[in-house]
Amino acid sequence: MSESTATALPVTEPLPAPAPAKLTDVASLSREKLTQFLSEQLGERPFRATQLYRWLHQRGATTFDEMTDLSKALREKLKAKAEIVPLVKDLEQRSIDGTIKYRFKTRDGRFIESVYMPAEDRKTLCVSTQVGCAMACSFCMTGTLGLKRNLTPGEIVAQVHAVNREVRANEGLETLRPLTNLVFMGMGEPLHNFENLKTALSILQSEEGPNFSHRHITVSTVGLVPMIERFGQETDVKLAISLNASTDEQRSKTMPVNRKWNIQALLDACRKFPLRQGRRITFEYVLLKGFNDTDEDAHRLRELLRDIPAKVNLIPYNENPGLGFQTTGEQRAEEFRAILAEAHVAAYIRKNRGRDIAGACGQLANRDETAAQAPV
Repeated sequence: MSESTATALPVTEPLPAPAPAKLTDVASLSREKLTQFLSEQLGERPFRATQLYRWLHQRGATTFDEMTDLSKALREKLKAKAEIVPLVKDLEQRSIDGTIKYRFKTRDGRFIESVYMPAEDRKTLCVSTQVGCAMACSFCMTGTLGLKRNLTPGEIVAQVHAVNREVRANEGLETLRPLTNLVFMGMGEPLHNFENLKTALSILQSEEGPNFSHRHITVSTVGLVPMIERFGQETDVKLAISLNASTDEQRSKTMPVNRKWNIQALLDACRKFPLRQGRRITFEYVLLKGFNDTDEDAHRLRELLRDIPAKVNLIPYNENPGLGFQTTGEQRAEEFRAILAEAHVAAYIRKNRGRDIAGACGQLANRDETAAQAPV
């Protein structure tokens, strides 16, 4: 009997399991895109998008199970195709002046900070738009982090929802939206993350969402000149310019953005900026002792702003370790303000809030030693 011949079967590697379908972050969608998602992906009618949007952005829901007027079947469909990306409160620090700094952890292990500043007539939140910042201003601690990544619209808006919940609980309030004012002056350069900022603003201003008035939202920029024009055309909120110098030499030393768009280019963009009747552009001027706080600086500054509807916020520098700058004294700050006032430039010395918890202007850098930034 002849020996049979066996043919070896080819050895093949097992096929990898299919990657899970990417879930849609519904909290990052504009009202229009949310309607489109529910219609095209879930086969739902437009009124369901209205219900979902209100749960997300009026009530600040963080899970689909909270949405009790949605059918169980719809909630299960949402869980299969969509998600609400969480921000987790990681740290809370309270200042002696009532300011509260919140540090939030993102799903990918990054940290961002938001600062709540209550006053008698308003409740203001300082909002972050990026993890870190690429602008590298030499007097700002956030700039030492570099840019890690942009925040999504959902992560920008989630800061507002999270602090609304905190304020309601801490102050025993029943209103869904105790915050009255938003300033985009936290971590990051807002106009460097313009598309996500614009979507977040549309959510925050929507009647079916938090319904903030355009009069109560201010966005600050270091001066990304091409984006200032777009910002004016595509949004209607208030503009603040972080100027901080009276000459290009000064500004280029402390703000690298000035090497690309100098003061003249920046102010030309401000002159073209569409202002609603009665509005002014806010110019923020951090007073650095012996650097930009002389009488000559004040005279130059008022000449720079002579033909721009402007108000100036003078900010005594919040000293940061290792950056080499000192704050201007109260008397010098008042003398500087008075020179501006002589030329009918509206100027105010901003009261520092949260300095003792590193929550003031230029101090947001996740410095608490109990946590570190995730690797880039």
